[in-house]
Amino acid sequence: MNQFYRLTTGAVLLLMACAPRPADLVLRNGKVVTVDAQRPEAQAIAVSGYTIAAVGSNEEIARYVGPNTQVIDLQGQLAIPGFIEGHGHYMGLGESKMELDLTRAKNFDDIVAMVADAVKKAKPGDWIQGRGWHQEKWDKVPRPNVEGVPLHGALDRVSPNNPVILTHASGHAAFVNGKALELAGVTRSTPNPEGGEIVKDARGEPTGLLRESAQGLAGRALAEAMARMSPEEREAHAREAVKLAGADAVSKGVTSFQDAGSSFATIDLFQKLDAEHALPLRLYVMVRGESDSALDAGLDRYRRVMEGNAFLTVRAIKMVMDGALGSHGAWMLAPYDDLPTSTGLNLIPVERLKSVAEIAIRHGYQLNTHAIGDRANREVLNVYEAAFQAHPDKKDLRWRDEHSQHLDPADQPRFAKLGVIASMQAVHATSDGPWVPKRIGEKRAREGAYVWRNLMNSGALVTNGTDTPVEDVNPIPNFYSAVTRKTADGTPFYPEQKMTREEALKAYTLNNAYAAFEEGFKGSLTPGKLADITVLSKDIMTIPEDSIPAARVVYTIIGGQIRYRGDGK
Repeated sequence: MNQFYRLTTGAVLLLMACAPRPADLVLRNGKVVTVDAQRPEAQAIAVSGYTIAAVGSNEEIARYVGPNTQVIDLQGQLAIPGFIEGHGHYMGLGESKMELDLTRAKNFDDIVAMVADAVKKAKPGDWIQGRGWHQEKWDKVPRPNVEGVPLHGALDRVSPNNPVILTHASGHAAFVNGKALELAGVTRSTPNPEGGEIVKDARGEPTGLLRESAQGLAGRALAEAMARMSPEEREAHAREAVKLAGADAVSKGVTSFQDAGSSFATIDLFQKLDAEHALPLRLYVMVRGESDSALDAGLDRYRRVMEGNAFLTVRAIKMVMDGALGSHGAWMLAPYDDLPTSTGLNLIPVERLKSVAEIAIRHGYQLNTHAIGDRANREVLNVYEAAFQAHPDKKDLRWRDEHSQHLDPADQPRFAKLGVIASMQAVHATSDGPWVPKRIGEKRAREGAYVWRNLMNSGALVTNGTDTPVEDVNPIPNFYSAVTRKTADGTPFYPEQKMTREEALKAYTLNNAYAAFEEGFKGSLTPGKLADITVLSKDIMTIPEDSIPAARVVYTIIGGQIRYRGDGK
């Protein structure tokens, strides 16, 4: 009897010693797509603290359930690594929630009506702001117009005393009314600023359209009005933008956000909020808008790399080489088909990019450069190649080309050869597709527009994002664009460039993590990594492709904490 008791007790103690510590959270009875080659699929996940403890079958994970474990039955729904927004504008997203949303305007008349309504609620002199218009998406061309964009007179009639600034969907142009032009000091004799254009009519009068750096003329007048706010009011406004951006992104399954450009002053706010544990999701911030001397002096002080359950990383610089295709600002090797007098705009001298490349090398920062036109992309690759050759001892730099939208065939293999990451936005291809051939011609569009399959086949790493608020931060339409290349009316836009669903998910998760030096922390559902998980109502990996847009977010989990619950319908 004593011998039996000793054997039984020993077996129980051994089982207790081998039993895992109870998890804080268990998701079970689902389809888990891990983006981890060691175990691509599973049924359940155990989370302890802010990391993944185990991934496996329902039976394997049952051992992690204790009396205090929160257990969620996924009921067959899809769990994937949390979506990582690979290129967006965080504060821009938040600000867009406090302005007129022009993305759904069918035509310029709709916009005028929205401005008129806003004026009724504003005080005389208050600025009316909006974002998201795109002349190529209107159902009729305004009359009169210059290059398809109206004249400011229609806004003047509904807003004679309130300055109006309406930012193009791309962010690379703005349309303003006469009052805004007056406050900006813009007249028929005002010269174009470097890297910008004040569009004028046949009589030489400003139309109200300000391209690229010319937006700054009205922007400075707006900034002067904002400067009259107290420091407390400005911080409250910025905090609200952070909150609104986070709420929107998290509700759509985004757990990390790569912010494509914030000043040191904005990063100060992020640091303050991080200390208060008030950042809604993880931020990877690229420094933008600082002089070379400010970068040299400040980069080491602001540097923050990923560790533990960190919500803020700062280790990249963002530069902008050209504008956008929609505003005729993309810097092209040959003139636009629909504007033969222009090859777009070069926004910074190539020598400036070379200087910043040296600063990035010196401080160990990643360099990420906006390049949309084929000329801009070539110049960026040239600068990167020269920097790499000048510093052969510097390895694993992971410099990025942001957008990589239009590439000359000769430049496409250079991404893989140089190890440059193509930080792309799939949804731009389907959003822009209906008018791209008009801009640059069918041959250039087919050979070089949004050619992520060509890049991937050459061995380049391609990532995905939305460029929000240029596009909705929602990853689902973006994923759909990546795997179908279908425009709004269902027409395929050069479908030979499509991704597989596995490639599209990896581009939105593990590839984005790699592009931020964070693949050891996130991007796959792997034990030991952060418990950043998105649960979807539909299996976007297997359902008919045209059913993908109907998928909804059921849970967004960040660091083991449920940050969003949806109805899953």
